Amino acid sequence: MKGRSEITNGFPGKGLSDRSPDEGLIEDLALEDRAVEHLVGGLLSHYLPDLQRSKRALQELTQNQVVLLDTLEQEISKFKECHSMLDINALFTEAKHYHAKLVTIRKEMLLLHEKTSKLKKRALKLQQQRQKEELEREQQREREFEREKQLTAKPAKRT
Repeated sequence: MKGRSEITNGFPGKGLSDRSPDEGLIEDLALEDRAVEHLVGGLLSHYLPDLQRSKRALQELTQNQVVLLDTLEQEISKFKECHSMLDINALFTEAKHYHAKLVTIRKEMLLLHEKTSKLKKRALKLQQQRQKEELEREQQREREFEREKQLTAKPAKRT
């Protein structure tokens, strides 16, 4: 079994009488500090390169994300422009359709105007012809009436 002095300070062969109580604490702290520094250095040397690579990769991803977002916005604006062009094309197609309808209606109106003008002229000619025929009939009646008048016997006058 170990002696009391070995158990008390934790180091075999050194007793309480060998050093002062503060002296052991300072040495222990210095050893602990060096051990902590070595552990931290080892830990950092082991994980730091991976962490730095991860940091660079994250920065690159962030930059790429910004570029991708800009590209996406440009593509969205192109899509909207293309969609509006389709709307404009549809409007032009509709305008052409209605223009063709207007041209057709105008042609029909011109044809109707020509027909009505011809009908008016024809109606005027027919009216003039009827009036002429009526006048000729009236004149014929008057001539017949005059002829009958002349054919009627008149009593002779006595002298």
